[in-house]
Order: sequence, then structure tokens, then C-alpha cells
Amino acid sequence: MAETVRCVRGILCNFRSFLHTEMLLALLVLHVVSPFYNTAAVEILRPRGVSLLHKPFYDESKPFTCLDGSATIPFDQVNDDYCDCKDGTDEPGTAACPNMKYYCSNKGFTPKTIPSSRVNDGICDCCDGTDEYSGLILCEDKCREMGAVELEQRRKQAEVINKGFQMRQNLVADGKQVRQDREAKLNALKEEKQVEETKKQEAQAAKEAAEAPEKEAVDKHKKAWEEVKAARELEKQKEAGTAAFAELDLDGDGLIKLEEFQTHLEFDDDVDGEVTEEEAKTHLGDVTEVDLDRFLTESWPKIKDLYQGEKDKAKAPPAEEPTKGDTDEPPSEDPVPPPTDEEEEREEEEEEERFEEDDNDDEVEDEDDDDDLDDDLDDDYPDEEEEPDVDMTKDEAKPDEDEMPEYDEETKQLIAAADQARAEYTEANKKVNDIDTQIRQLEKQLGTDFGPESEYSSLDGQCFELETKEYKYKLCPFDKCTQSPKHGGSETTLGRWEKWAGPEENKYIAMKYTKGQNCWNGPDRSTEVRMTCGIENKLLSASEPNRCEYVFDFETPAMCTQEVPTNPEFTHEEL
Repeated sequence: MAETVRCVRGILCNFRSFLHTEMLLALLVLHVVSPFYNTAAVEILRPRGVSLLHKPFYDESKPFTCLDGSATIPFDQVNDDYCDCKDGTDEPGTAACPNMKYYCSNKGFTPKTIPSSRVNDGICDCCDGTDEYSGLILCEDKCREMGAVELEQRRKQAEVINKGFQMRQNLVADGKQVRQDREAKLNALKEEKQVEETKKQEAQAAKEAAEAPEKEAVDKHKKAWEEVKAARELEKQKEAGTAAFAELDLDGDGLIKLEEFQTHLEFDDDVDGEVTEEEAKTHLGDVTEVDLDRFLTESWPKIKDLYQGEKDKAKAPPAEEPTKGDTDEPPSEDPVPPPTDEEEEREEEEEEERFEEDDNDDEVEDEDDDDDLDDDLDDDYPDEEEEPDVDMTKDEAKPDEDEMPEYDEETKQLIAAADQARAEYTEANKKVNDIDTQIRQLEKQLGTDFGPESEYSSLDGQCFELETKEYKYKLCPFDKCTQSPKHGGSETTLGRWEKWAGPEENKYIAMKYTKGQNCWNGPDRSTEVRMTCGIENKLLSASEPNRCEYVFDFETPAMCTQEVPTNPEFTHEEL
């Protein structure tokens, strides 16, 4: 039985060797016929699909041991299109084993590995064409052409990176200098604040010392003025009450009686057109009569706001007379009688005299027209510097009796001294507040992480914009991100600076902005800013991959952390 198996195995081996020989002859013919077909000479030096790095495992002088150690087979069974090893390592150059990888040398370009299932599938996966050696199709070697394009792109990219790196060096130097300047300024401001605080305390003490005598003098002056006003008001009320008493005392007997009081309808509480004895008695002070002294002390203070004297009645507006032709009002019972003949003649004579006087005035004006022409023009266009004459009457020139009189000279001096002290304190307090504001700003800047070498400090205080079809996006590093409609509308905050949010090994490749405006029926908006190397600070793109979560791409020289070769080459294991 064993011999039968070995015989069958031998037949298969011989058949595989025959196929292998025939395939090599076919490939040789194709190589001669087609100048575009590349058989990759390096592949002849080792089993097909194996890199030089793994060449030691494929020694043709001894049997091949599967890399997982599962079996050892004669070397001529490697790449015989039959999977002998469980890990498939005996078939790197065929599609026999599903898990195996085929190595493309791609000389002149970047080497790569592809699944072995793609070998001889009619598609050129390797740029050198070595994956399609069966001869079913002819693959042109495009590696050098593709390599030239790739190398040019890498060269340009290397130039950008290196230029950005040089710019970053300047940013680092500037950032460190800015930090040193801020620290020095902060220390200087703290020292200055101590000096200004002392001045402020001294100014406050001087202000309080100056305000004490000022307040005493001003209060004294105001108190005296209040007493004067109170005395004047008392005198006015006494005069008004005396006048009211005289008007109410109709019979002049020095007493106001109920029947006299009832003549004033303003005391008609129920507005029935009659002042009853009870109403009069209530306003008069529950008495039937009062003399002047009692009236002034008891009655007048109660009724002074209601009382309407003869002067008040005279000030009342006259009743409206009906217009001519108004049919709603009845005709007057006493029509005006027509003028007599004597009255008509007298009116005609007076009208003729007025007419003659008007004629005489017109003649005089005609004679003086030419002489007064310039004067009239001057009157129409007065000189701007001339001030109109103001005819101030004696009453207008008098000071208002209700206005408080000026302070005396001593009080004025105290007020002036207190004003000066207050002004000096205000100025000292303003200086301290200004210094505090600067200190807080510097402490905030010094507490912000501007990168391991302060290379991002130049971005602080700047904003960068990007316009799309619908929106205008704005990034203000270390402050906030915003979005506004391009064709008008309010600005929406997409997040405020929180922290650097890159991975632990390099957190400075991403920024995190949170606590933006709340989405309707959703979370607060937030933005991630992804940093890339570039030769300018520029906002490249803005998107919303998830609802209320935005992503900005931003390039800056600060991200160009190392130089690269300006003449890049492709690395091959063979080299």
C-alpha cells in the first residue's frame, strides 16, 4: 500500500516537474517575443513570490520545512501549485494556498505583497508584472515610470516639509521669546501693581479725609436751605389760607360758618350739586364755625388741595361756544341787537381814517425802499458772529426762589478739594484695574499649552476662515470655532477651546473644541481640528461627519517636526 502511494506521489511529482519545465519554456518564448513582458530576473534567484528577507527559509539544497513546522517536503514541491503546508508557506508563488501572500519586488518602485489568490488571475497587480507569469496576459513593467512620478511627488512634498520645518524653527524661537517676554512683563506688572496699590490706598485715605469736612459743610448748607424753604412754604400756606378765609367769610364777621362753606361746590363729596351740612362740617373740622387761627391750623391743611378760590375759577377755561350753523345747540335766547345808525356812521369814519393812514405809510416806505435795501438784506442774512439781542425782563433776570443758593466760599473750597481727591483716587483705582486685567491676560496665556516648544503661540489671537457653497467657517485657535450662513444669518458657535486631543504619543496633532451652541433636540456642538504640516497657516476643510460633530483640517508650519531627504529613494530588501 505504501509503495502504491509513493508511486502515485512519484507520478504526480514527475508530472509537476514536467508542467514546471513546460511553463518555463513557454515563459522563455514569451520573453523573447514580447519586449514589454518582464520576467523579473530577481525572481529567478529565489522561489517566486518570496522576498530576499525570507530567502534563507527557502534553501534549494535541502528539503523545505513549513514555517509553522507542520511538515517537511522535498524542495521541488515548493510552488508546484499544490498546498502541502497548513500555513501555505510552500506556495508563495501560486494560488494553491488561500492564506499565502505573494511578494512583488517592483524594482524601481515600492515593493508590496498581494494575496496569492491574485497570482495568474489575468490582472496585473504588481507593477513589474511578475504576478502574471502564466502567459495568459502580457504585463508591461511600469515600475520605473510610476517610481519617477512618485519620486517627484515625494521630492516636492519633502521640499514643503523642509521649508515648513525651517519655518517651525523660527516659530519655536519666536514662541520661546514671547513666553520669556510675557513672564518678564508679568513680573514687572506684579511689582508695578504693588506700587499702584499703595498709591491707591493713599488716594483713598486722602479722599475720605477730604470728603468728611465737605459732607459736613454741604449738609449744613442743605439743612439751612431746607429750613428756609419750609419757612417760605409755611408763609405761602398761611397767605393762601388767609386769602381763602377772607373769601369764605362772606359776611366779614371773622368767622366761617357752615352756610358760607356750603357755597363752594368743590366740597360736594357725593357730587349731587349741593354741599350738605354734613359735608361742610366734615371738611371744616366737625365744627359749625371757625375763626382765622383755627382755620389755618386745622381746616386749611385738609382742604387746601380741594379749595377753589376766585383766582382758580378765573383760570378755568371758558365754555365752548357752538359754531355757526351748529344745529345741535339751541339758538341764543338773547340775540345781539343790530347796530344803530350812529354806530354804523362811527365805524365807517374810523375805517376811512385807518385807510388814509395806511396810504401815508406806503408813500414813506416807497421813498425809503432804495436806501433800506441793503439793510433788509442784512436783516435776512444776519452775521453768524452777531448774537441776537435778548430783552430780559426783570422777572427773568431774578434768580429762581426755589433754587438752592450757592455755597459760601469756604464750602466751595472744601468741595473743590474733595473733587480733586476723588479724581486722584479714581485715576489710581483705574491704574490698578488696568494692571489686573493685563495680569489676568498674561496668566491665561502662560497657562495655555502652546506646544512642547511654544511653537503654536503665534496662532493665539488669530482667526482663519473657509467658505463653502453654503457656509463660512471660522477657526480662532485657543478660542472658538464658528459657522455662519454665507448669504446672511446669525453666527453659530461650534465649540470653544478645551484641549489638545491627539493620541498619547503625540497629542499635538488634534485640537478639541467643546460646549458649542446646543443643537435642536440634540447635544452641544463640538469640533475636532486635525493638524497637518504646511508652509502656511490655513483652514483647509470643514465637515460634519456626525450630527453636531464637526471636523476641521488645518495646516501649519508648526506641525513640520522633522526634515526629510530632498532626494527620496525607494527602499528594497534586495538593495
